[in-house]
Formats: sequence, C-alpha cells, structure tokens
Amino acid sequence: MVLRGDVRRVVGAAAVVTLLAALMAFYVAGTADAGPTRCQQHRLDARERAGTVTGEGAPVLVIGDSWSVGLGQDDLARSWPSRLPGAVHVLGFSGSGFSAGASRCGAVSFHDRAPTAVGVRARLVVVQGGLNDYDQPGAAIDHGFRSLMADLAGQRVVVVGPADAPARSGAVPRVDAQLEVLSELYGVPYVRTSDLDLDYLPDRLHLTEEGHRAFGDAVAARVAEAVPARPAALGR
Repeated sequence: MVLRGDVRRVVGAAAVVTLLAALMAFYVAGTADAGPTRCQQHRLDARERAGTVTGEGAPVLVIGDSWSVGLGQDDLARSWPSRLPGAVHVLGFSGSGFSAGASRCGAVSFHDRAPTAVGVRARLVVVQGGLNDYDQPGAAIDHGFRSLMADLAGQRVVVVGPADAPARSGAVPRVDAQLEVLSELYGVPYVRTSDLDLDYLPDRLHLTEEGHRAFGDAVAARVAEAVPARPAALGR
C-alpha cells in the first residue's frame, strides 16, 4: 500500500527532476547562443587579419596589438598597417604587448608570436605597441623587449611606440620613454607617435576609421625617414 507521504515525496522528486532538466536545457541553449569569449574573438580576428595581405611590392611584416588588427572596425583590412607601402602582412593580437602579462589570453606577447612571424621573410619588420603594457612593471617590459629582439636577430626592424590614447594617457610617457631607451640600446630606430592628435572610438582607446588612416599615414612617413637596423646581439 502506498502512503500519502510517499506519494508526496515521489511527486516532489519528479518535480525537482523536471525543474533541473528545464534549467539544464536553458543553460545549454544559452551557451549555444553566447558566442565566442573575448580571447576566442581576439584569436578569430587575429587569424582573419593575418590572412589579409594589403598592397604590393616587397613584403613588410607588422607585429602588433589591437590597433594593427583593426579592433572596432567594420573591415579589419583597413587597419593602419594598410597605409604602409609594400605587401603588408599583419601578425597582431588584441590586448597583447611587449610584456608577457599584458594579455590574459595566454602566450600571445610579441615575443611569443615573433618566431612564426619571421617566416614571412619580410624586407622590414615593424613592431607597434606599448598601450597594453600600461600597467606592467618596467622589468617585464624590459624582458619582453629583449626576448623579442633576440627573436628578430637578422631582421631589419623599426619599433613604433604608443600613441597618447586618452584612456591610458597617464602611462604613455613611462612606456614611451622605456621603449625608446631599449630601442637605442639594441640599435634599432624608434618612432614616437605620442605627439599625434588622433580620432578615437567612444572607449577612448581604439581608433576610428579616420584615426587609422591618420596613424597609418604618419607611421608610414616616419618609418620612411628611419633607417631600419638589425638588433644588436645583446642577449636577453
């Protein structure tokens, strides 16, 4: 004989199972619609931009951050490196920098990606960045820069420093000065961009389409005046 209390327990248990099943279905459906995480999206954008070569002529390689990728633009191929002369290859990753800790997306610093980049056999390697190193200690920037220069031994290199993006303006002078000193130490030209007045998106960190054109044209002109050099063999 089934008692009334047993019936309640059975019905209650069934209700709990039904509720859990509904919640699980909701979770799975929500996960399916959630889309990629930030790091996954950065990797997708990096892959898309790397697959797009702009211009013609001698190969040029740009190693950089979200500015080189074109984060926030409808067409990533219009990011600032497209303003450089030559067949321009971009190996960028949003949020990355000279220091290993600049990004939370794993091993994506400029040093981590340089060994793959040199396979392009470029006439010129332009390293652009520094804004994502804004909160990193000087020792981390130093170590990342030295490792990168060791990776690029034998390549003709120019380093392009950070522009004065309003969101990180307070840190730009420190990073800018350190990158200039390190570039001089390794004998590679350093191109300052912190004096440029550029158009920014509402986040006050990334460039508008006009900002990319202006930055790219300025960098192209300043790189043309520089004498790219092979990094001195100073070790890491």
